[in-house]
Amino acid sequence: MDSRNEATGRVEHTVGDNDAVIIVDHGSRRQESNLMLNEFVAMFKARTGYHIVEPAHMELTEPSIRDAFKLCVQKGAKRVIVSPFFLFPGRHWQQDIPSLVADASKEHSGISYVITAPLGLHELLVDVVNDRINHCLSHVAGDAVECTACAGTGKCTDDAIHVLQTIPSSDV
Repeated sequence: MDSRNEATGRVEHTVGDNDAVIIVDHGSRRQESNLMLNEFVAMFKARTGYHIVEPAHMELTEPSIRDAFKLCVQKGAKRVIVSPFFLFPGRHWQQDIPSLVADASKEHSGISYVITAPLGLHELLVDVVNDRINHCLSHVAGDAVECTACAGTGKCTDDAIHVLQTIPSSDV
């Protein structure tokens, strides 16, 4: 879908009704981490209103990129936009994901795809990191519940903070 930004005069291209978005992470042996991608995809879909949004893991667990691509096509996608849920560009973004997406697309003639940049240096990430820091400090102080990332790990407690403080800096 295209629209013209009146302020800049540029044509802006956006996700349209015939597009699907696959958000792909590395995949983990830790099931809780894999489930977090599903939660993020649900939040992303609710916030954006995009019709077809699917999670995929590059390796170690399902759904695979191939499975997610197939599901997008079954739901009517004519173009699949693959968004790596990675912080910075690296081998997975430069080689692995493009190879896996190309292989998946071979089974679906006439379906185009785009692989977007990873999250990278984006000013909104500053807000995300700062929010996480403040939440963790509030949790340690007893003023907030444990976040889903730390749930059950024992990483976000006064004891964990105290242990880090007692380790000589030369040992860290």
